[in-house]
Amino acid sequence: MAMMRLRREDPRVVGSFRLHRRLGAGGMGVVYLGSDRRGQRVALKVIRPDLAEDQEFRSRFAREVSAARRIRGGCTARLVAADLEADRPWFATQYVPGPSLHDKVAEEGPLIASEVASIGAALSEGLLAVHEAGVVHRDLKPSNILLSPKGPRIIDFGIAWATGASTLTHVGTAVGSPGFLAPEQVRGAAVTPATDVFALGATLAYAATADSPFGQGSSEVMLYRVVHEEPQLYGVPDALAPLVRACLAKDPEERPSTLQLSMRLKEIAAREAQGVGDARPPHPRADHDRPTGRLAERYADQETERGRTPGTPAPRAHAPRSSAQRPGSRPSAGRSTTRSGGRTNGRPGTRPGTRPGTRTTSAGRRPANPRLLRQRLVVFVVVTLLVALGIAAAQGCQGPARSAGVTTDLDRRPAQDGPRLL
Repeated sequence: MAMMRLRREDPRVVGSFRLHRRLGAGGMGVVYLGSDRRGQRVALKVIRPDLAEDQEFRSRFAREVSAARRIRGGCTARLVAADLEADRPWFATQYVPGPSLHDKVAEEGPLIASEVASIGAALSEGLLAVHEAGVVHRDLKPSNILLSPKGPRIIDFGIAWATGASTLTHVGTAVGSPGFLAPEQVRGAAVTPATDVFALGATLAYAATADSPFGQGSSEVMLYRVVHEEPQLYGVPDALAPLVRACLAKDPEERPSTLQLSMRLKEIAAREAQGVGDARPPHPRADHDRPTGRLAERYADQETERGRTPGTPAPRAHAPRSSAQRPGSRPSAGRSTTRSGGRTNGRPGTRPGTRPGTRTTSAGRRPANPRLLRQRLVVFVVVTLLVALGIAAAQGCQGPARSAGVTTDLDRRPAQDGPRLL
């Protein structure tokens, strides 16, 4: 977590805690790194002056702190101390070292499916303990999740609400982050544990895509999308997409419980960690899952690097060649052939997929295999030599031929003469 030096207007001591650094500032106040007399480090938040003057806010803040004290265990930062009667109310929680989920994703990019599922399972267990204490966090988001060496921790319970409380600090003003608020929060309805489930689904989508499932825009635009539009889950791994979509249901009754969510995420984390994906084919993406905004630009860049036009399907595998295209087959009669390196259909070069020096037909088919042609030529030469040797051997067995133009006395004798008597 980034730390900054204290400013001139910042207090140096709050309660029994000495302040050392600024950890950040939010809509409710400034967060400091402090320590007590024993050296225990805390994250101490001091409420803004304008909110401190609002009596309604003070009374609600007191109920929230009382409810937060009941939270025990889980993946949460324990509430250490609070002063509700101070000029500027403050509360201190256990300091958790480590970057926030927001910072990690912003610096390193989207997390893999196993990491997202593992973090989600731990956060679900933490929310289960929170809800059992009768508290709803109601502002769960990536910046309120710290990735400590011992696992993720949920922080900033200072603005948590008791179950059933209204979500409005002032009439018409919703408290929280627009991209992670549940629809019932935007409408001003009562919050329930399902409210945190919605926020956790949006947080998991951010961890997997590095963007809010409702895109980017002004607060008004984001709040409208949360209530009236479907989330964009393009880029969420198929193993997680159905569960994340269920968490982001508009109706709180349709969302899974924190217990169901914890069990399901543990299963997904174990399977993804072992490298055993779902045997089923990927679910086809709906139109509202198509990327927009920064996610669309990132997707287009990836498609361009792969050599494809964004939005076009991936090339399919070629079908098996027909018998006319198998190695060893001859080109069809009447089709001219050309050699690679020449011109084909008026274009220089070779056709894609052909080897230099091979013959191709005008239709682009490959003729007989050169290796097979060589084998046939060898057989032809061998057979020819054997036939020639056989003929020569047969002639040698008949004896030497008579000399042409030489005759003997017997040759000149008439055929009818008989033998002479001496």
